[in-house]
Amino acid sequence: MFSEPLRRRQKLSIAIPASIVSDVPHLREKTLKVGFIGRALAIFRVDEVIIYPDILSMDQSREQKLVSTILSYMETPQYLRKRLFRVMPELRYAGILPPLRTPHHPTRSKKRDLKIGEFRDGIVLRENKNGILVDIGVEEPVFIPGLRIKRDTRVTVKVVSDGDNPKIVLVDQSEIPLYWGYRVTISKNPIGQMIKSGLFDLVIATSKYGEPFMKVKDNLLERWRKSRSILVAFGSPTQGLYEIVRQEGLDLRKISDFIVNVIPRQATETVRTEEAIYVTLAILNLLTEPLCADDYTASNSL
Repeated sequence: MFSEPLRRRQKLSIAIPASIVSDVPHLREKTLKVGFIGRALAIFRVDEVIIYPDILSMDQSREQKLVSTILSYMETPQYLRKRLFRVMPELRYAGILPPLRTPHHPTRSKKRDLKIGEFRDGIVLRENKNGILVDIGVEEPVFIPGLRIKRDTRVTVKVVSDGDNPKIVLVDQSEIPLYWGYRVTISKNPIGQMIKSGLFDLVIATSKYGEPFMKVKDNLLERWRKSRSILVAFGSPTQGLYEIVRQEGLDLRKISDFIVNVIPRQATETVRTEEAIYVTLAILNLLTEPLCADDYTASNSL
């Protein structure tokens, strides 16, 4: 039986390059590739994806906007997308994106089906002196009294009573125990500056020239448990992280806590970034997340 996924105890961010879709020519294929990445973020409960410039001799804002827009669109609940996203060329092929089916993407669309304790994202449709009217994905908007919030603001609410007129209250996402999607950040700073900013307690770089994962896993796990903010960084289709940070005059070994190779003896000349994301996050998930007691009991009863 599927159990609702809890949020991680640490904040997990991943850094991907602006040129991540540069190896595919058509917008349809670019969209599909970003869709695979969005699924990985949701599957492994990533809190933030940072899109960094990786070719410092050129302006990559257009590439960053493309990847950011598609990922943000995927993360947004379906019933809010038309209100939050205008017609954009970057979303021309949004119809081929796979659904996330995370806890903040509910499938129930009837007010009578709302359950006490349920959280939902919504958007403010109107405000007046008495309160706000919010679309939370049911057949009619709900009214929350006593609040003044600007129209078109995305909010998160909790159902505190059910029935024909359920009571809804505004909540902060930090109050939600479940995984509630990822945030998309466009970085103006290259990856080296980002790492040196001190925002992360633990920085894990991925590279085929890194240490075999099994060799460092115990030390990595110890650091992981002590960290509150973790960054996992990935290279581009044409350059690894060693080459990318070298543009800044930096040495990857001196700015990263771990440089790991999660695919030893790879048989292909290169591993695509989206492939590396899945492999790396899967291995880190197995290492850092204990087996749930209910799952363990169920598996031993088979």
